[in-house]
Amino acid sequence: MMESAVVAQWRGSNEMKASKHGKLLDAVWNQSAYHSISLVHHAYQEIDQEITKLVSEQQKMDAHHGHVKSELEQLKNDIANATKQKQSICKALEKKEKLLTNAHNQIDQIQAGIAMKQAEMGTELIDQLTPEEKDLLSRLNPEITELKEKLLACKNNRIEIETRKEELETNLSTNLVRRQQELEGVILSADSETLPMEAELKRQELKSSRGSIDKLKKQLEGMSCNCVLKNIDGLTQKMQDIKTSKESLKMHEDQYERTLQDEAKELEQLLSRRNILLAKQDDCMKKIRDLGSLPSDAFDTYKRKNIKELQRLLHACNEQLKQFSHVNKKALDQYINFTEQREQLQKRRAELDAGDQKIRELIAVLDQRKDESIERTFKGVARHFREVFSELVQGGHGYLVMMKKKDGDLGDDDHGEDGPREPDPEGRVEKYIGVKVKVSFTGQGETQSMKQLSGGQKTVVALTLIFAIQRCDPAPFYLFDEIDAALDPQYRTAVGNMIRRLADMANTQFITTTFRPELVKVADKIYGVTHKNRVSHVNVVSKEQALDFIEHDQSHNAD
Repeated sequence: MMESAVVAQWRGSNEMKASKHGKLLDAVWNQSAYHSISLVHHAYQEIDQEITKLVSEQQKMDAHHGHVKSELEQLKNDIANATKQKQSICKALEKKEKLLTNAHNQIDQIQAGIAMKQAEMGTELIDQLTPEEKDLLSRLNPEITELKEKLLACKNNRIEIETRKEELETNLSTNLVRRQQELEGVILSADSETLPMEAELKRQELKSSRGSIDKLKKQLEGMSCNCVLKNIDGLTQKMQDIKTSKESLKMHEDQYERTLQDEAKELEQLLSRRNILLAKQDDCMKKIRDLGSLPSDAFDTYKRKNIKELQRLLHACNEQLKQFSHVNKKALDQYINFTEQREQLQKRRAELDAGDQKIRELIAVLDQRKDESIERTFKGVARHFREVFSELVQGGHGYLVMMKKKDGDLGDDDHGEDGPREPDPEGRVEKYIGVKVKVSFTGQGETQSMKQLSGGQKTVVALTLIFAIQRCDPAPFYLFDEIDAALDPQYRTAVGNMIRRLADMANTQFITTTFRPELVKVADKIYGVTHKNRVSHVNVVSKEQALDFIEHDQSHNAD
């Protein structure tokens, strides 16, 4: 029993020792594991820092590569422009050299002439002419003057003759030559055999005419002078009789004219009286119409009565009318006035309806022109949007879609926050309800809408739309405030290169604020803004200073 207890106690002590040893081993194991994990974590942090450093260096190298590439393209363009300019300058230089050579030659000639004139000025002026030559010179001077005047007159005559010659030549070329050609054509078209026969007929007609003329002359010579005188006296007597009858007819005509004037006056009086009576008749008929409708036998009843009876009846009617003095006497006038106003209002309404129709037609035409302008502008912006997006996103594609009311069920994404537009009070419904953007940054798979994009991708799409509009309708300058804050390095580089190209190609200025090196590297002029003692200062800085400041700021933010 004691042995077993000791053994048990030993065993228990061994178990206790083993348990203590196991706990010690676990503690040692846990400590070594923790140490190894801390080492791995530290190594991982170092590797992560190394990777971050390498990525930042790669981004810097990519940005530098893009900048160098853009600078290389710019240098190539500058070299090409310089080459063209050099060629043009060389050509201009050759021309200038030729002109300079000619100018030197002219200067030499002028200097030689000046030297000759100066040499002549140094000699004495001596008259070398003989008396005979002087006499001949004095006689020739008037002749020279006269010949000059004759020459001037001959020149004027020559100018007039040339003008007349040109007119004659014009007339000859336009009229006479054409007439000659027509006559030649007639001559050629005429039959040569019929010409002698026609000439013979004309000769016979001429002979017969001459014979008849001779006969008439003989008859005239054979008539006696007495017969001629008798005929003259008879004709004179007839002329006097005709004059007498003409005077008597003239007197009758004057008498008839006076009678006609008197009758015309009487007719005018009768017509004026008739017009007065017609006016009275119209007035009476109007009064009768104002009285209202009359019985059918009214005229027959009172037609045979005399004036006194009619006046007595009229007095009785007036006495009866006095009994109705309380009746509104202006009711008829008011009715007439209201009827006229109603007609005027109806005419005014018709005019307003016609004006409203014309206005509606004008609105329809303007809506059509507006839709055409919207479609034309949208097509241009959509085309440039595709081009700009493919330039900014390598391998990607994007496009714009005009959302129309007739597209039907467009989905929750397409209606926007406010949904489709309602008709306006005029009953018109807008044709377009918005613009939809579909883009793919990988070039593979389905396109994505704006709600499915990240912040940087939305910024790329917004910049693409701005550059597309800029290509359609360029503005004089653009102000961008940290547009690259949410962009990845490759997109910042692409945006910077595009801004550089647009600034070089178009007459447009881009002003940007940035804390990234990509836009700084492509800038023409850089300004640094500092804040000291609650005052902002703007200074021009170099590109190296700006890059150092940005690198220092990025490292400070990373720490």
